[in-house]
Amino acid sequence: MWHLYLLLDIGTFIIPFLFNFHPKLQFYKLWKYFFPATFIMMAFFVSWDIIFTYYGIWGFNDKYLSGYQLWNLPIEEWLFFICIPYACIFTVYSFKNLLPKFRFSDKTTLIIYVSLQTIMIATLLYNYDRWYSAINFGYAIILLAWVFNNNRKTLNVFLPVFALLLIPFFIVNGFLTGSWINEQVVWYNDVENLGIRIGTVPIEDSIYALTMLLTVFVLMEKFKGKNKSMQ
Repeated sequence: MWHLYLLLDIGTFIIPFLFNFHPKLQFYKLWKYFFPATFIMMAFFVSWDIIFTYYGIWGFNDKYLSGYQLWNLPIEEWLFFICIPYACIFTVYSFKNLLPKFRFSDKTTLIIYVSLQTIMIATLLYNYDRWYSAINFGYAIILLAWVFNNNRKTLNVFLPVFALLLIPFFIVNGFLTGSWINEQVVWYNDVENLGIRIGTVPIEDSIYALTMLLTVFVLMEKFKGKNKSMQ
């Protein structure tokens, strides 16, 4: 089973990649925004990953890995930060182009924003000593506040698609955290998180996915806006 994590990466990536040349989607035209945005996201998230792996806040099961590593991270983990955002951001732009009315109203976005911020701030105040919860929620609070106050329409488009993406997200992360296999591919030290899981997936992972994808989407929209202003 050494190939499982690699297969999950490739399986997540391959269908969006094949459809990205579809004449109504043409996501390949956004590569010049996607890859810089993703590499900027990775500068933060991979650094965070390396530090957390070093200190045993989470780790990886060698039985499900190819054995190739870079800076103490499995190569599959590096691919995760490219394949998962690619598939998800492709989906966001597909909805944006094909179903432009599939978005939340300003009022709905406000309710979700206030609810999320209230829950995360309260949780952070009581769990500031749990490193995964603290860093994860802390970054999410800052990112959401910045996007809400500077480009609220981005959240109107992003949040409803993200809600749908949570379904495949929990399937993929379910495999990684041991839902349908004998052992976990990725294990977590529950001392450093809330200990609340949806199936086998730590609740923090949903916020982690939110911030990882929103970071890429916001940066892409910013790069696109700058490119238009220069034309």
